[in-house]
Amino acid sequence: MSLASHLDELQRKHGDIEREIDDAMNHPSVDDLEIVNLKRRKLAIKDAIEKLRAQPTTH
Repeated sequence: MSLASHLDELQRKHGDIEREIDDAMNHPSVDDLEIVNLKRRKLAIKDAIEKLRAQPTTH
């Protein structure tokens, strides 16, 4: 998998989790722990994106 496609996939997952968080926060029956776990996953993906972007590119 190329770096660009890997970044695209991570960004897609990040957006998906962001939508899940928004949906969960709009439903009062959703457990706060579930929201915390989603936010942790989102942060982990963001960290992975930043790590990949910081890598020097080779051509």
